[in-house]
Amino acid sequence: MTGFAVRGVIEGFYGRPWSPGQRLEMVDFIAARGMTTFVYGPKDDPALRRDWKVPFGETDRTRLTQLRRHCEAAGVELLVCVSPGLTIRYSDADDVRALADKLASTLDLGAAGVGLLLDDIPDRLQHPADQAAFGSLAEAHALLALAVAERVRSRYPGASLFVCPTIYWGYGDEPYLVDLASRLPEDIDLCWTGRAICSASLDLHDAERFTAATGRPPLYWDNYPVNDVAMTFEAHLGPYQGRDPRLATASRGIVANPMEHFESSKIPLATVADFLADPDEYDPEESWHRAIADVVGGSRRDAEAGADVEAFATYATNVRLSCLEPSDSPEIVRLIEDFTFASTVGSAEERIEAAVAVARAGQRLRDAVVRIGGPGFANPALATEQAPWLRVAGLGADALVALGSVFAGARAPSEAAVAAALGPHLAVLREQRFRVFGDVLEMTLTDLVDPPAAHPRTDHGATP
Repeated sequence: MTGFAVRGVIEGFYGRPWSPGQRLEMVDFIAARGMTTFVYGPKDDPALRRDWKVPFGETDRTRLTQLRRHCEAAGVELLVCVSPGLTIRYSDADDVRALADKLASTLDLGAAGVGLLLDDIPDRLQHPADQAAFGSLAEAHALLALAVAERVRSRYPGASLFVCPTIYWGYGDEPYLVDLASRLPEDIDLCWTGRAICSASLDLHDAERFTAATGRPPLYWDNYPVNDVAMTFEAHLGPYQGRDPRLATASRGIVANPMEHFESSKIPLATVADFLADPDEYDPEESWHRAIADVVGGSRRDAEAGADVEAFATYATNVRLSCLEPSDSPEIVRLIEDFTFASTVGSAEERIEAAVAVARAGQRLRDAVVRIGGPGFANPALATEQAPWLRVAGLGADALVALGSVFAGARAPSEAAVAAALGPHLAVLREQRFRVFGDVLEMTLTDLVDPPAAHPRTDHGATP
């Protein structure tokens, strides 16, 4: 099976947009990995959302021209999006004209296509004039897209156009979506994120359902590794997974929405690129370790860079929590499961062995955190972005060392000794906002420091 037709990145997250320099660097990064498309549409760029009606100023025009030239040199198509839906009056000809002109102006600068983003807006018509003019939100959106397409393509006949609808996730046959699609020609793509805004999986059945309902295959806007809005305390560093390889022929393609954290995004995006280029042969873990080596070590292959790569891999395996990751911290989960089993039903020797393994893992993680945060780390920008999670990983590492140490003696510790040794670590971890280890470490410490047996059951209403 060949790779996906559209293989790209969409800078479509909420939060501080990337800098112009970062954007150019990302174009080179994805081009080197076989991606075909860069979509520019950050939600918090005023020129693309809040001030959508205002023509691009000279600074914006210069920036977009530079981006287009860089994409052209790298062999990557540039698409630019505008998000007018919070304030546009669909029935107002001046608003429609202003939107079409804004989008067309990006083609004047050399963009290959445009995107009309109608996501994350009210799912009803709000202006009285719009309520009088249209029978439904889908009708208003379809006529807006048609007007934009007519005006844009009258000047640039070959321009591509896609729409991100207001209902952009679900089963793929929602009434709004079907109504919208029925009014649009098949050469206007529709974005879709799958069963959820951040979907754990994308499968062939859902793609076929979408295609049957809309008359066109989906263009997946895949919300991974993005960590905006409610996910800002998660570091989405794990590999791309849960996507059916057969989507290569059952979809228009996939554009992945990254994080505000530029360097951190490169690791999962490299795995996205590997999957999209060769979905049948893709191995998530192999791709992920290769990505860490590339992003951390770069072109360096010396011993120091190798140690930095190893340290970051040790750390990163504990911050994989995301919509895609079923195991938050695979190694720690396994070691804690072994420890819990051994300390509950095993022999003293088995308990000691499991406890020592936990302590050693904690020490390895502590050493990794120290190395990543040190002055000589190979990718200091990556370390800076990860600083909040590195801090919590260090606290967790200390807790793991304490957990292993208190149970590594010949005699099992008393409940008082366990509470004294682990209680302070639990209290500190509970105060943290950034997510590391998922829930496993905190839950384990809670069971040990404040065991359920300490809270006798009360059977209210039972006969004495």
